[in-house]
Amino acid sequence: MTALIHSIWLLAVPADDALLTDLVRELSERFGTPFFAPHLTLRGDTEQPAAELERAIAAAAQQVEPFSEPVACVEGSEAFFRSFYARFAACPPLAALKRALDPEGIESFMPHVSLLYGPVEAAAKAKAIGEIDRRLAGRPIRFERIGVVTSGQDVPIADWRVVSSIRLGAA
Repeated sequence: MTALIHSIWLLAVPADDALLTDLVRELSERFGTPFFAPHLTLRGDTEQPAAELERAIAAAAQQVEPFSEPVACVEGSEAFFRSFYARFAACPPLAALKRALDPEGIESFMPHVSLLYGPVEAAAKAKAIGEIDRRLAGRPIRFERIGVVTSGQDVPIADWRVVSSIRLGAA
């Protein structure tokens, strides 16, 4: 039997989640790419049991209150899961959550919320990045929950599911 793969996501408040979801849907339809739930990955692709991850997110959530962070910019790359994304500064709350949940990854941490997965034609992607950057850069996104998610590079995107979540600041 194959082990379940999980990730830990930081999730936005409903209004900001709706904004980001609408952007993911818009870009997915525009470019014919997969639709997915927007999130900021704090730890990806682990075989650690969900129960252990739930204990870890509960402890981390106690240390950080809900917070807002402005989108620094919208960028793109050649990486499938980072093709097009809203980038954030590694502000103190984000850094604290990353240290608590994935200390080995703190040096390479680049906080972002992906808006499009997969390869698309370069000129069209560059145009869309400019359009979305004008709409999002400087706009604060409020984060309020950490979730344990059945997701990973080897899990079909359509099968990704939040299996548990906890509010930041929860005791």
